[in-house]
Amino acid sequence: MPDSHWGLGACVGSVIALKKAVIPAAVGVDIGCGMLACKTSLNSHHLPENLKALRAKIETHVPHGKTLVKKKSRDHGAWDSQKIPDHVEKQKKKIEGWFDRYRLDCGGISKWLNRRHPITHLGTLGTGNHFIELCLDEKDHVWIMLHSGSRGIGNSVGTHFINKAKEEMGDRLGALPNKDCAYLTNNQKTFKDYCRAVSICQQYAQLNREMMLTSVVEQMGRAFKNFSLTESVIDCHHNYIDFHYAKDLIITRKGAVSAKKDEWGIIPGSMGTKSYIVKGLGNNASYCSCSHGAGRIMSRRKAKERISLEEHICDTAGVECKKDLSVIDESPRAYKDIDAVMESQKDLVEIQHTLKQILCVKG
Repeated sequence: MPDSHWGLGACVGSVIALKKAVIPAAVGVDIGCGMLACKTSLNSHHLPENLKALRAKIETHVPHGKTLVKKKSRDHGAWDSQKIPDHVEKQKKKIEGWFDRYRLDCGGISKWLNRRHPITHLGTLGTGNHFIELCLDEKDHVWIMLHSGSRGIGNSVGTHFINKAKEEMGDRLGALPNKDCAYLTNNQKTFKDYCRAVSICQQYAQLNREMMLTSVVEQMGRAFKNFSLTESVIDCHHNYIDFHYAKDLIITRKGAVSAKKDEWGIIPGSMGTKSYIVKGLGNNASYCSCSHGAGRIMSRRKAKERISLEEHICDTAGVECKKDLSVIDESPRAYKDIDAVMESQKDLVEIQHTLKQILCVKG
């Protein structure tokens, strides 16, 4: 994909088609990570000149940031030190049902299965490049857009099965160009266990985004009279297994979005540039896929070394967001030119809406 950059085992921005096999590292550890976007009833003239108070409200009601391992203070990244809101608590039985079915189908609970993560992380943002944004489209309509995945559960699943694939390959591992390309074949029990675990993570990730949207909508409803969502929610994974692409192929997308004919998709830029709502063109040469964003041109370490705070402030002018050193690695200069990326994939997707963010919450 045109946004591709280095990644463990498989580059971010890769689409891999295999027969009767899957590479866990070609999905990664943020399984089900993806985007959600929806148009609202608001127009730019409904918004106050200063959006700082609204950003603070969203940050207060959606846990974000790194989850602490040794808790010496309140954990901002999860619900376990706060009251879990009702709309999240109501999902507990659904999540437990997923785990119960996994236990029945796979003959027990694997090491990755940690019941602490699912409910305490549901409806939380995470860190890194995950975000919640308010954007304006080409007609100044306000959109809500957010980016997150399966949080702790996906990390546990991905790490467990990447290591399990290496272990089960045994002596064959040495023949691979990269040990992180270890794969599972469909005649292994671990293959079936992994696919079921990934399916749970993908469902969880989508539900996680829905719960965050509910929290944001609640705060928007308190801030603006007669606020509502006016169109169907668009939701798309970009780290996942496409179980339905073809009977004889297993498609993994790591930093890539399904772009089947007329399928809706979301391609974000960076926290200071444009994002796009698109429809797929169904290009079989890309396995009906497109980029998941702009893609990095600097590692996080290099971004922190090379980008100054002054440059970050300049590049995020007009956006209500963090303007400090904590987000330098997510600054626009760390990413490719989204317009060039979109030009490179005009045979994969057709742009439906162009969005420009006006508020950004980063983990």
